[in-house]
Parts: sequence; C-alpha cells; structure tokens
Amino acid sequence: MATPPHSRKKGERAPRAPIGDVRDPESLYHYLQRFSAWQAERQYSPKTVEGREENLRTFIAWLDERGIRRPQEVTKPIIERYQSHLFVYRKKDGQPLSARTQHGHITPIRAWFKWLARQNFILYNPASDLELPRLDRRLPRNVLTVKEAETVLAVPDLETPTGVRDRAMLEVLYSTGMRRMELMHLQVFDVDVERGTVMIRHGKGKKDRMVPIGERALAWVEKYRDDVRPELATGADAGTLFLTHLGEAFSPNRLTQLVREHVQAAQVGKSGACHLFRHTMATLMLENGADIRYIQAILGHAELSTTQIYTQVSIRQLKAIHTATHPAKLPGHRAAADAPAVQLNAAAALLMAIDAEDDNDDEHAR
Repeated sequence: MATPPHSRKKGERAPRAPIGDVRDPESLYHYLQRFSAWQAERQYSPKTVEGREENLRTFIAWLDERGIRRPQEVTKPIIERYQSHLFVYRKKDGQPLSARTQHGHITPIRAWFKWLARQNFILYNPASDLELPRLDRRLPRNVLTVKEAETVLAVPDLETPTGVRDRAMLEVLYSTGMRRMELMHLQVFDVDVERGTVMIRHGKGKKDRMVPIGERALAWVEKYRDDVRPELATGADAGTLFLTHLGEAFSPNRLTQLVREHVQAAQVGKSGACHLFRHTMATLMLENGADIRYIQAILGHAELSTTQIYTQVSIRQLKAIHTATHPAKLPGHRAAADAPAVQLNAAAALLMAIDAEDDNDDEHAR
C-alpha cells in the first residue's frame, strides 16, 4: 500500500512501484533490487545507485511490454533494439534524446549485465560488446573571468554573520575547485592553516585527497571559523565546517541555491553554482600556465589521464603550482622564490612519481 503523501517527510521519495510479476523471484525486477543492494553494500554513492536504478527501470518496463521478463531472455539484438528505440524517441517538445542522455541510459545496462554474468545469474553477458553513443567533448558553457569571479565573491554582505560564511564558502570553491558534496562534508579539522591545505575525505569514488588552498581563502575561512561559526554551532555540534543559520550541515539543494543566488546577484551575465567555480578555477590556472596533470590531481580527476601516476605528485608540488598560478592572492603576496623550480615538465614529474611508487613497492615487499 502506498504511503500517503502527507505522512512522508519533506524530501523523502515515494516508494517505487514494482515492474512485472513480483511473485517471480527470477524476474528482471528482483535482479534489479539485488543489484542495487549489492552496489550499496560496496559503498557506491546513493546518487549512482539511484541514477542507475532509474534508467534500468525504464529498460525493464520497455522489456516487459515486449514479454521479456527474465535476464536469461535478454540478448544482444534485444538491447540493440532498445538503443534504436532511444535514438528515435522524441520528447514532448519533439526533440530527440541527446547523445549524452542515450549514453546515460545504456551504461547502467552494461554495468548490470556485467554483474549478472559475474554472479553467474546468466551464462554470458549480452551487453559486453555494445557500442555506446560517441559523446562530444564539450567545453563548460560558463566560465568566469578573473574580474567576474571577484565580482561574485564580493556579493555577500560582510556586515552579517551569514555573509562572512558565504564569502568563505565561495572563496573555498574558487580556490580549491572542490565539488559541492566535498564542501558540504568539510570538517573544521580538515583545514590545515599552517600547511595551506585541505583534506577532502570520501570524495568521488570514496577517495581521500589533500589539496592546496590559497592564503586569501584561508584568511576568510579563519575569520568565519573564529568569529561566526561559534554563533551558528549548537550543542550537538558534529564538527561540520560550514553551517546553516540553524546550526546544521547544508543540504545539496540548499547549497546550490545559495551559490546560484550570489552568482545571479553579481549580474555578470552567466549562470551556475558550485560547479561554475570548479570549471573557473581549473580554466584560469591552466591559462596561467599550470600543467594539466597538476589540475587533475587537485580536482581528483584520476580517470582523465591514461595513467594515474600523476595523482601521486606530492602536495608540496601541488601547493607551489597553486600559489604560482591561481589568480586569487592576498594583496602584496609574492610567489615563493622556488616556484619556477617546480614548473616540472611531464617527463620529470613522471620519473619522480615512479620513484615514489618504487619506494612504496619496496616497503610492501619487505
């Protein structure tokens, strides 16, 4: 029986209706439930599990309409027919699905059938050789210039506690390029003022990484932490760095709304929120001469390279590159004298990273 709308908490999703014959334990629907549970057990992000389930439910419904109700009945030609269906499908406005949307519908199918085959629920994987739609390599639609970024940063009212908090959050986003969820989960002790670094815990892929943060951003974080946060924190303080006026951690939607409002108030003619600063930070540092490998390490984009070796570059190198190339600096700041020395070419960085890996391998071998 469905839960009455008035009895659900705000933001709580209504239970999904089952697809097909729920009495059949071998149905596609039941295997979808097992797949979702398996992903959750292995610490896949809730967003990934939910997104895959949404697309797989659409696929299962399409199969059910054609009398296909068990995984063993699904063949490669059937999945290819579904690909064709996505290609010719038209939305209510008459527009086709974008290649990126089609790609998003098919990749969960590949992951699901790969799991089914590995768990020996099916004899072979019919989706193993599927060709995915080719995605365009698009540049970000909106990237702020240095002047525009400074205009947005100047929007919060510094005469109010929440204004100081908002300025600190915007400075952190601009300086580090961290993701929205990473900013939400920052703890007070994650910011190391002496070293000029921030520890991002459980980032994308549940990976931790240490990233540099500029002196100006640190100054605003310290001001917020010392002067404002004690007023916002309640008796049940869990250590979250940035708090709402109620003393709680931000929700994803609330944080996005807050940043978007500041961007709109700046009237720079560009839209966006947290991710806008991520794109801006990377673009401006690259324009100032930072090597893409250092940017990848700061952003946590290990998969953008054919090798993950460059993510092993030391935090000292990342800090020096960040200081030398990020446009946001305290007035009168001068780059460290040894900054040019760390403008290493790719070959030198690779050799240093390999040396470090060899040392680690030797330690494990003893």
